[in-house]
Amino acid sequence: MDSALYWVWLAEALSSGCGYAGRLLADWPDPRDLYTALRGGQRPPGYVSRHAAAALQQTDPADYAPLLAHCQKAGIAVLTPEDPDYPDRLRALPDLPLALYATGRTACLNGRRYVGMVGTRRPTQYGRQACRELSLALAQQGVVIVSGLADGLDSEGHRAAVEAGEATVAFLGTPIDMTYPAANAALRERIEALGGCVLSEYPPGFAKKQTATFLARNRLIAGLGEALCVAEARRKSGTLNTVSHAGRYGRPVLAVPGSIYSANSAGTNDLLRTGAAGVLCAAADVLAAIGMTDVGAAAPDLTAAPDAASLGDDARAVLTVLDQTPRSVDDIVRAAGLPAGIVLAALLELEMANAAEQTPGQRYRAV
Repeated sequence: MDSALYWVWLAEALSSGCGYAGRLLADWPDPRDLYTALRGGQRPPGYVSRHAAAALQQTDPADYAPLLAHCQKAGIAVLTPEDPDYPDRLRALPDLPLALYATGRTACLNGRRYVGMVGTRRPTQYGRQACRELSLALAQQGVVIVSGLADGLDSEGHRAAVEAGEATVAFLGTPIDMTYPAANAALRERIEALGGCVLSEYPPGFAKKQTATFLARNRLIAGLGEALCVAEARRKSGTLNTVSHAGRYGRPVLAVPGSIYSANSAGTNDLLRTGAAGVLCAAADVLAAIGMTDVGAAAPDLTAAPDAASLGDDARAVLTVLDQTPRSVDDIVRAAGLPAGIVLAALLELEMANAAEQTPGQRYRAV
C-alpha cells in the first residue's frame, strides 16, 4: 500500500493543528507501524484524544485511496514528512502538519530564506504601501515571502513577490481546491506560474466545518518563516494569532510602527510597546533578524521616491506645504489648514513613505 495513505489516515484522524502530533511521531515514526499495532489489539497512547483514538481504530488507510487518486489526476501533490519536498522547517514543530496538499512548485519549500508577512484584511493605504515595499525589497534579495493569500496585506505581500518575479508561498485555510477570496484566483495562478507554491492541510472536497481552519493555518505561516513581519494590525485580529505561534516557535517578530490615531496600527504599536516585536522600518531590519548581513550595499530598501498617488489625501495635502526648510508642527498645521492630530498622522505616513523626514526639535521637511 502507498505509504502516503498511512500519513493521510493519521492526518485525518488527528486533524489539523494537533498539539501532540510531534510526540506521536516520536513514539511511532512510521504510521504503518502504528496502524499494524492498533490492528493487533494495542491501544492508542494515552495522550491521544478520545475522538482521534476512535478515528484511528475505525478507519483504514485504504479508505483514502480514492482521494490520492483524485489528487494525482488534478495535479495536487500530497506531501508527508517522509517526502523530500516536505518543508524541513515544519518537521520540528510540535504540531507539524502530517499531510500537506500542494499546487505549484514544491521545490521552493526548501533551501531558501523565508519570511512571514501578515497584517489586517482591511488595511489603510499606509499599511498597503509599507507591506508592498518591504515585501518587494525582501523578494528582490531572494527571500521567499510566506503568507495566507487572504484579503488585504496577505495578498499585498504575495503581489509584491510576484512583481519581483520571485517565488512566494501561500498557506490556505480552505481546501486546496478552493481559493478564498475567489477574487485572488488570478493571483494564485501567477504565484504558481512563477515557481511559488500554494499549500493546505485540507484535501480537495474537504467538507468539515472550517471555523478554526484559518487559525490552524496561521501556525504554518509562522513555522515556515525565519521571522514574522506584521505590517499593520488591530488589537483583536487573526494576525496576532499568527504572532502567538511565532512566539511559541521562537521566531523573531518585527512590526511596522503606525499612527497613534489609527485603530489599524493599535495591534502593531502594542507589540512594539510591550517588546513583543522589534521595530520594522526597512527591509534591512528583517535581513538582519535572519542573519542576511552579507547582501551588500546595493540591497533594496524603502528609499525610493514616493508615488504621490499611493499617499492618503491628508498626507498629500501636508506634503504640498513642505519644502527643504524644516518647519514646526504648528507651522504645518496652519499652512495645511488641518487639525493637529491629522497632521501628525500624515507626517508619520510621509516619513514611512520616505517623502518627509523629522529633524531636531520635532521639525519636518520634505525629502
